[in-house]
Amino acid sequence: MQYDILIVGAGVAGLYAALNIPPSKKVLLINKTRPWECNTYYAQGGVTTARDEADIPVHIADTLEAGAGMCNEEAVHVLSETSREVVRDLIERGFAFDRAEDGRLLYTKEAAHSADRILHAGGDATGRYLHHFLLRNNPHPMLANATVIDLLIEEGQVCGVEVLHKGERKQILARQVIIASGGVGSLYRFHTNAYSISGDIQGICVEKGIPLEHMEMMQFHPTVYIGNQSVRKQLLSEALRGEGARIEDEDGYRFLQDYDPRGELAPRDIVSRALFDYRKKTKKQIYLSFEDFDPEYFHRRFPNISENLRNMGYAIPKDRVPISPAFHYAIGGIKTDLEGHVEGVKGLFAVGEVASTGVHGANRLASNSLLEGLVFARRAADAVLSEEGSRCLGYFPVNREPLFLEGDKEKKERLRRIMWKHVSIVRTTEGLKEACEEIEAMLRPPIGRLLKLRLLTAREIVRAALARTESVGVHFRES
Repeated sequence: MQYDILIVGAGVAGLYAALNIPPSKKVLLINKTRPWECNTYYAQGGVTTARDEADIPVHIADTLEAGAGMCNEEAVHVLSETSREVVRDLIERGFAFDRAEDGRLLYTKEAAHSADRILHAGGDATGRYLHHFLLRNNPHPMLANATVIDLLIEEGQVCGVEVLHKGERKQILARQVIIASGGVGSLYRFHTNAYSISGDIQGICVEKGIPLEHMEMMQFHPTVYIGNQSVRKQLLSEALRGEGARIEDEDGYRFLQDYDPRGELAPRDIVSRALFDYRKKTKKQIYLSFEDFDPEYFHRRFPNISENLRNMGYAIPKDRVPISPAFHYAIGGIKTDLEGHVEGVKGLFAVGEVASTGVHGANRLASNSLLEGLVFARRAADAVLSEEGSRCLGYFPVNREPLFLEGDKEKKERLRRIMWKHVSIVRTTEGLKEACEEIEAMLRPPIGRLLKLRLLTAREIVRAALARTESVGVHFRES
């Protein structure tokens, strides 16, 4: 199978890239599982945008402050200065953000934003609405339930991918490849990600010597209900706190003020560490309270959260809900420039959560993720269309490495416990070294390829965390 362009991943970044590539190009989207099983689908908060020209420098300042001095300032300027353009493009194509009765766009505020500048759809279902919209408007074919198990590279140029599809290994050739495969959620015991997000592509990059960047920067969402039995835990949107939800202990004490004067509106890393520290010191259960909300408004503004919590037995907004931080977003990833080019491999691009443009620095500002996927996906699509793709001549032998071996499932669970214990909200030198040793030990005996790729990605995260000895943003070293 030969294509002009392959797009690996069907979340916001992959689908918006596809939308900006004309049907005259032979394009194939490759999706690991069902089309809707991706992090975009579960995104609740919204899409950040500068409200007007005057808000652009303010949005930039908020993003840089959240990024704790590690942002690529040029990338942040591109993000904010292009935000209104991509939002306008979505609206002109027919996407409906929530509006007031008089037709005005409705904006909300989330932690670390100094202004209301976040657009939403379906109340608290922005990701789902946006994903459905992009799927409906996708002009290209999609291969679903196909896992990429290798990148085909010849003399510094990408030539396609190898996939597992319907139990068979298949090679799909292309002149250009856009990776939009998402983050690493399934490496952690508690996370908010789609179950298919497991860092496979990052592991392939480690094998190929493709640079990864800022892999120690893993963001944890502070308000997650982890009482449900599914692997993916119930996210409780940042917008809840932006509109008045309170974090308190079992006695009703709002302890966040003891850690940061911004309280519930402090950046995610600060709130997550505060919850971790307070629980460790007091042993008290921590809750999210919605009692200041009018019931009718709450159910209208947050219909999906409201329904999910009611189905779990809570009378919302009367009842408060027990919460804990959980892994949420991979800030680091495949190192790219501002058009998505991957260093050292002609024709290879990466966009969205799998990529590292430096736009988030050491801590992603709330709701900048969907915006990043939109902005840099379109830039990558423009670059793909303006450049000549690779022309590979070689033959690629099929990778015969076994994909699964007995015992892999148990080792995956062990890895998730190791990452949660030693490489999460608070890290120590001793814990990181122990994690590295355990991961190395699991890599030595024969294991399936898919487990190997997870382990390689996890090891890269641990090594990056060990190398950065100072605390910054989401990377907090206790010792």
